[in-house]
Amino acid sequence: MAARRGRETRLKPINALRVSVTDRCNLRCIYCMPAGGVPLIPHDEVLRFEEIERIVKAAVRAGVTKVRITGGEPLVRRGLPELIERLARVPGLRDLPMTTNGILLAPLAADLKRAGLTRVTVSLDTLQPRRFARIAGRPWLHLARAGIAAALAAGLTPLKINVVIVPGENDDEAMDFVGLAAAEDLEVRFIERMPLLDRTRDPHCGIPGETYLPSARLRERIEAETGPLAPLPGQEPGSPARVFRLPKGKGRIGFIAPISEPFCKFCGRMRLTPEGKLRPCLARDLEVDAKTPLRQGASDSDLDRVFARAVALKPDQDSCFTALDQPMSRIGG
Repeated sequence: MAARRGRETRLKPINALRVSVTDRCNLRCIYCMPAGGVPLIPHDEVLRFEEIERIVKAAVRAGVTKVRITGGEPLVRRGLPELIERLARVPGLRDLPMTTNGILLAPLAADLKRAGLTRVTVSLDTLQPRRFARIAGRPWLHLARAGIAAALAAGLTPLKINVVIVPGENDDEAMDFVGLAAAEDLEVRFIERMPLLDRTRDPHCGIPGETYLPSARLRERIEAETGPLAPLPGQEPGSPARVFRLPKGKGRIGFIAPISEPFCKFCGRMRLTPEGKLRPCLARDLEVDAKTPLRQGASDSDLDRVFARAVALKPDQDSCFTALDQPMSRIGG
């Protein structure tokens, strides 16, 4: 466990757990991972499905009602519908979504829905095939689009698309994504590019960490084309995304601004890494080992105490975003 501790006074309870089921990914996005990949966690160190299930049950006992499946790319994990089925049966768990790049989604969408997955969010940074190949490192835009269509057909809705905006790379496509949201009844969420890696330690990352487009400026660009955007009613105060209904069409667009409008003080998330570390904060080196107690025969009460220890480490601060100490593929976004 890291030596630094956060204050125990919390403004918001922990109600969401993001479970990274693998650190492997089938893309090599320039803002996230080098072309040659990163060192991978050995398979025997990755949590087994039954271990994930036990940690999720402890989280639900502590008040978590939403568990999001992430990666890496979660769909490269074999047998994922089995895990979804296990988690969907956990009493008290009300929402079980997944974030994916969509490449492997089309043939699995119906099975995931039957297993109990509630909805999906697809990470998609461009609608242009050549640009997709450059940003993602693979020429597979058609597979991602097929995954979105299959998810909509399977009822994995409301479907959201996350777009990381990188100035000079894809910010000129904002209105194309707005058009997609309006045409397909989707929610497109524009995300400020975060400083994912320390470039003094990881100079391979394709673009400088300080390069980002503030969400307020992007919203001004969009409203110049669409007219004023109306906030979606009923949004939770402090939610990371500020969502707006489009003046025309059925879609919605949202803005997530971790750099220009940080929301750390209202964060109610916990993360579980593939190797079984509970991470209270995305951008802080704070972790509690849950796998070792599990493999040493921990009882449910023991796991409850492990989860409570991780919650106690949750920082209470206005903003803490710095370069990450690990690749995003190990943390789960």
